[in-house]
Amino acid sequence: MRHIVILGGGYGGIKVLIGLLSRNLPDDVQITLVDKNPYQSLKTEFFTIAAGTAAERDVRLDFPEDDRIQYIFHDVKKVDTENQQILFHDSNDIVSYDYLVFGLGCEDNYHGVPGAEEFTHSVQSFSQARSTGLAVCNLKAYGKATIVGAGLSGIEVAAEIRESRKDLNIRLLDRGGSVLKAFDARIRAYVEDWFLKNGVEVLHHADVEYVEKDGVCNNGVCYVNDTTIWTAGVQPHHVSRDLPFTKDRQDKLVVNEFFQIPQQTNIYVVGDCASSEFSPSAQLAGAQGEQVADVLHTIVHGKEPKIPRPIKLKGTLGSLGRNDGFGNMFQQPFTGFLPRLAKSGVLWLSKRH
Repeated sequence: MRHIVILGGGYGGIKVLIGLLSRNLPDDVQITLVDKNPYQSLKTEFFTIAAGTAAERDVRLDFPEDDRIQYIFHDVKKVDTENQQILFHDSNDIVSYDYLVFGLGCEDNYHGVPGAEEFTHSVQSFSQARSTGLAVCNLKAYGKATIVGAGLSGIEVAAEIRESRKDLNIRLLDRGGSVLKAFDARIRAYVEDWFLKNGVEVLHHADVEYVEKDGVCNNGVCYVNDTTIWTAGVQPHHVSRDLPFTKDRQDKLVVNEFFQIPQQTNIYVVGDCASSEFSPSAQLAGAQGEQVADVLHTIVHGKEPKIPRPIKLKGTLGSLGRNDGFGNMFQQPFTGFLPRLAKSGVLWLSKRH
């Protein structure tokens, strides 16, 4: 038997899985998907869990059922590339592979800020978002919440918490001179105005020196705080960073045009752990997963794969509560209800696999 192991059931891994299952596979090919959760998590919607505006069941999906696949729900500890084996934290089981798809995603990057890891909440995993939501919903009236980081995740978290809790005092710490620095100026101005109208304090040129249990010290000023949420950057999963292969400046694994590790071409990388010209996103991971499925399908049939076409992304969408949003669509900036509706449509499509 030839064994394909997919590490991670996120946007990239699930596209690989569905792409393979939608085709005829040789009888000697077995597929195993490994994830720490017994369901697919829709990470782009974790901000709703953090704010308490959606039920957990609304942002997760059941994995596909098929006789050609088995599932293992454990936390990956290590990939032994020399012996082609997967080891786990919570189990003594060892899984061997002939082909490996690595899609474990990312985790918070605390940039060495003292206290950040110990005293902040996160939205990088389902369990972390759940814990964040509990902390936010348990705040007393007029409690203080600080979000560190004004990228897409920080913006959506801050806006959703405002929609969930009108009483809270919300502060957003932005390292730059404007929120969403990667977006069009019209979008940046729209979001800044939304926060102003909705009573979210935005502090630009932030430089967080340390975090404590009850506060954040920024540019020499320490703000008393009830809960702090960290959205100030990510890094590839620690198992990815431990792999003995070439990495780029962001610690992402360098891959060839087939998304293979050049030193071991039976290992494929998708999503946040793969070096790419594009910024990490669910859309990018999904597109990579579709192409890896094509390549793998060709290879297990004993044929030479064609070089995948260059990936073209359709744009980026963001939420400002339930009825407002922003996004780059068709290379044009949009704000208001239309991009929010479009994002809801993308979520609907994701739930249909």
